[in-house]
Amino acid sequence: IILLTLLIAGGENLCADTAADANATDNNATDNNATATNPIGEKEEAGDTAWILTASALVLFMTIPGLSFFYAGLVRKKNVLSVLMHCFAITCMMTLLWVAVGYSGSFAEGGDYIGSLSKYGFMNGVGDTPHGNADSIPHELFFIFQMTFFIITPALMVGAFVERIRFSAMLLFTGLWALIVYVPTCHMVWGGGIFSEMKVQDFAGGIVVHITAGLGALVACIVLGPRKGYPDSQMMPHNLPMTVAGTGMLWVGWFGFNGGSAVAANGDAATAIVVTQISAATAALTWMAVEWLKHGKPSVLGIVTGSIAGLAAITPASGVVGPQGALIIGLISGFVCWYASTAIKAKFKYDDSLDVFGVHGVGGLIGTLLLAFLGASGTLDGRGEFAGGEQFMIQLKAAVAIGIFTIVATWIILKIVDAVVGLRVDEQDETGGLDVSAHGEAGYND
Repeated sequence: IILLTLLIAGGENLCADTAADANATDNNATDNNATATNPIGEKEEAGDTAWILTASALVLFMTIPGLSFFYAGLVRKKNVLSVLMHCFAITCMMTLLWVAVGYSGSFAEGGDYIGSLSKYGFMNGVGDTPHGNADSIPHELFFIFQMTFFIITPALMVGAFVERIRFSAMLLFTGLWALIVYVPTCHMVWGGGIFSEMKVQDFAGGIVVHITAGLGALVACIVLGPRKGYPDSQMMPHNLPMTVAGTGMLWVGWFGFNGGSAVAANGDAATAIVVTQISAATAALTWMAVEWLKHGKPSVLGIVTGSIAGLAAITPASGVVGPQGALIIGLISGFVCWYASTAIKAKFKYDDSLDVFGVHGVGGLIGTLLLAFLGASGTLDGRGEFAGGEQFMIQLKAAVAIGIFTIVATWIILKIVDAVVGLRVDEQDETGGLDVSAHGEAGYND
């Protein structure tokens, strides 16, 4: 219903803007001539475009198949197709929402809290020449690079409510959440909104992606309630090799996630990739070591989960810290995210099935706050004066404000979805597994 309404509205806009599109074509020809004399040089523009094309593919690769495999390996085999379907359907739905109003609300000029929903609606005015959002690559390339972030953020939340949510509820919830939570947050932090004006630093999405997804996931799993049998029954992953493969895809894809956020093929992108690698490796070994000391054996699940924690934590800081900062962030996130995903979850007994809050929410917050002390003002590589306490307060205010907004909005959306279609499958369907009950298919035959 939402998509149909948006398509009808967009069709009217497209008809009304036919003449404007013709003028835009003429302007694009003029812009192309201007580009040839751009002082940054044709080769550098070509390099930037080639890199962001690659980065866009890498970030999409993170969701399908990376995140899909990572999550699908962690659930019981009667729900593996359900998880894969969730990630795939979200990818498709978010693409259309981003085209319709998501990009315009996020990056078009507007107020402090959201951009104009009509300026770039249905990609009106988004062409193949550089634009203010990215002045050395085509505007439509920046559009699709940011689309991949819009896709993966709600997909991250899938891990918190697997094995018990209705498919229709999942679609309606993630669609509304993306428009109501992600789009305003993106505009406030990245699109020229209130936190952008406050000089909040979030290079690749610690606040925009990980804090929002982590807190949204936490609220969702609490509202839905635990899986049947949790926490008394052990619910072991059905295919850890699949999870390891998915983790590798996520790790490689994260180079596009963080390195691509420089929006250029330059030293900033290179340094972002370097610190991403260091933080992920450090957090993975930290999580492994903690488990080894506590339980006597290093687990495969522990080392791969630790790497994701380190990747989430370095995301907001990858543009402002150097290798030493990455080591510290990886070490702290590896331990703190382990504690949040084990001790804290056990104490409060919420069923965040695949530890979305403990890894992404907590990891994103760690990087968002630590960059104030580990980063350097005006430089990427860690040299210069530390931003310190003043920047820390800016980061903290943004994280708290966005966090409260996310929690309240997510709760309201879930209550609306529950009233409209119902959130949870019935007990019989949950026991039999969502692969058969929701999709009429079985991923594994006994």
